[in-house]
Amino acid sequence: MKEILISLNQTQKVRLQAALQHLDELASQVSSANLAVTVADTIPVNNEDGILKGHGTTEFDGQVVATLCGIVERVNKLVYVRTLRARYKPEVGDIIVGRVIEIAPKRWRLEINFSQDAVLMLQSMNLPDGIQRRRTAVDELNMRSIFEENDVVCAEVRGFQHDGSLHLQARSQKYGKLERGQLLIIPAYLVKRRKQHFHHLEQYGVDLILGCNGFVWIGEHAEPIDSEVLEDRDKIPKDKHRDTPLEVRRNICRISNSVRLLSALGFALSVEAIVDTAEASKSSNVDIKDMLGAEFYVQTAEREVQRRASLLKKKRFV
Repeated sequence: MKEILISLNQTQKVRLQAALQHLDELASQVSSANLAVTVADTIPVNNEDGILKGHGTTEFDGQVVATLCGIVERVNKLVYVRTLRARYKPEVGDIIVGRVIEIAPKRWRLEINFSQDAVLMLQSMNLPDGIQRRRTAVDELNMRSIFEENDVVCAEVRGFQHDGSLHLQARSQKYGKLERGQLLIIPAYLVKRRKQHFHHLEQYGVDLILGCNGFVWIGEHAEPIDSEVLEDRDKIPKDKHRDTPLEVRRNICRISNSVRLLSALGFALSVEAIVDTAEASKSSNVDIKDMLGAEFYVQTAEREVQRRASLLKKKRFV
C-alpha cells in the first residue's frame, strides 16, 4: 500500500494500520492460488522439461529464478512474473488521455505518461465539419484551431510505427478535445484494462474517462454530436463560452477527490469504487474539501475492508 502523508492522531493510526493489515490478509487469501515472489526467489517448475523462461525470470544453477517482484503466471510451458506495480506499457486499442505539447507538420505530439511522446496524425482524426475527405494544405494550416498546446485530448492507441513512435487515432465522436473539467494523473497500474473506459455518471451530470495511461478526466457531460448534425452547421450548439453550472462543478470536485483518495490509498480504480466513495462522503455529510482529511481516509480504508470481505464470502458460497 502507498504511504499516506497526512496528519493522523493515535486512534486514527491504529484504525488505519488495522484496516491495511486486514486488506493484506484478504489479498493473500484471494491470491493464494498464485505464487508471490521477490527478486532472487526460486520458482518451482517441478523438474518439467522444455520450460520457457519469460519476462521477469532467469536461470541460475539449473533453477528458474525471479528477477522481479510480482505474481508467477504460467501459460502452458511459459513461466513469467507479472509485476503488480509497473509503468504504463501501451497496447493497441488502449483508451488514453493526453496533453498536447507540440504542433508539428500534419501531427500533434501528446504527453501520455509514457517513456516517449505519442503522435496523433491529422489524417487519423475526424475534421470539425465531420466530412470524410482528404486532408489539404488548408487543414494543415488550421490545425491550431482544432488542438493547441496544453489541450487535453482523448484518443485510442493505434500502434507502433517502424521508427518506434507511438501513434494514436481519434476517428470517433467519443474521442477528441476534453473541456470543462479536471485532469488527474495517477499511477497507471491502478487503472485496469476493461471493456468500458468512458462513463457517464448521470446522477452527477459528469463524464468520467479512466485512461489506461493513468490520466483520468472528470468533466461536465457532453453529448456526442451526431454525424447528421455535423453536416448542418446551424444545428451545432453554440455554447462554447457557456459557464458550467455551480452544482456540476461541485460534483466534478467531489468525484475528483474520490479519485485522489483511492489513488493515495493504492486501491485499483473502478467506476463503482469512485461512485461509492463519493456517495459515502455525501451520506456522511462530509464536505468536498474534507474528503482529503484524515478521518475520511481512515473511513474509506475500513469501508474497503468490509467490501472485500463480503466479496470473498460470496465467492466461498458460490
